[in-house]
Amino acid sequence: MTALPFISRLRAVQWNPFFWAQMTVLTVGRALTRLWGRDVMLYTGGVSFFVLLAIFPALAIMVTLYSLLSSPLQAEHEGEVLALIVPEGARTIVQQELIRLAHAPHVAMSAQGVFALLVGLYAAHRGFKAMLAGLSFIHDEDEPMGFVGFNLLALAVLVATFAVLGVMSAIFLGLRVAGSAFDLKPFEGVPWLYSEWTWASVGLTLGMALIYRWAMSRRPVRWRASLLGGFSAAVLCLFASWAIGFYVEGISQLGATYGSIATVVIFLIWLSWNVNAIFYGGALATEVELAIDAHGPPKASPPKS
Repeated sequence: MTALPFISRLRAVQWNPFFWAQMTVLTVGRALTRLWGRDVMLYTGGVSFFVLLAIFPALAIMVTLYSLLSSPLQAEHEGEVLALIVPEGARTIVQQELIRLAHAPHVAMSAQGVFALLVGLYAAHRGFKAMLAGLSFIHDEDEPMGFVGFNLLALAVLVATFAVLGVMSAIFLGLRVAGSAFDLKPFEGVPWLYSEWTWASVGLTLGMALIYRWAMSRRPVRWRASLLGGFSAAVLCLFASWAIGFYVEGISQLGATYGSIATVVIFLIWLSWNVNAIFYGGALATEVELAIDAHGPPKASPPKS
C-alpha cells in the first residue's frame, strides 16, 4: 500500500522529451529575464564592493593561521594553489599579497590579524547581507524578514560559511602534510581529485544549494531547485574565471586603457561576474520551483479514515 502513492506520482510524470526540452528553454529564459529585468545590478555592485573589502583581510587571517600551523613557505604555497581559481589577469595582485603576508614577522602578523579580523567580519557581514537581499529580491519574497531577523540570518550564513571553509582548509592542509611526510599517494592515478577546480565546484554547488534552500526565502526552496541553482552557479563561476582570463590574455589588453590599475579592474570584473552567477543560480532555482509546482505531479491525497 505504501508504494501506491509513489507509483501514481511516477505515472503522472510527463515523459515526452520535447516537453522537457521546451520546459528547459523556457525556464532558463525566464531565469535570465528575472535576473536582467530588475535592479539586480545594484545588489551586484554592493556585494562586489564588500567582497573586495573583505577578501584581503581574509587572506591575512588565512596566512596567519597557516603560518602558526606550518612554515611560511608552506603557507605561501597553499595560498598560491587557492589563487589558481582567480583568472590570470587578476592573479598577480593576490599572489603578491600572499608573498608579502607569508614573509611578514609573526608579531606583525598577529597584530595585523586582529585588525584584519575586525575589518573582514564587518565587510563579510555587509556582503552577505547584500547577497541575501539580492536573492530575496530575485525570489520575489513577499514576506521579508525584519531588521533583527535579517541581520541574524546574514550572521548565521557568514559563520556557517567560515566554519565550513575552516574545516575544509584544515582537512586539506592535514592531508597534504600527511602525504608529504609519509609519501602517501593513494590517488596518484586520479589527478582530478587533487584539482582545486574540482573541490571549488563541489563546494560551491553544495554551499549555494544550502543558501538557496534556507536563506533565499522564509519557506524552504525545493531541494531539486536548490541543487540545480547551486550547480548552475558553480558552473558559471568557474566559466567566468576561464572567460575573463581568455578575454584579457587573448582579446583585449586592458593595460593599454587602465595602465597600472588594470589588475584591479580585472579583479573587479571577475568579482561582478561571479556575483551575477550566484544571482542567476537563485533566479534559476526560483523558476525551477515554479515550474515544478505548475507542471509537476499532483501531491498525494491524504488517506481516508
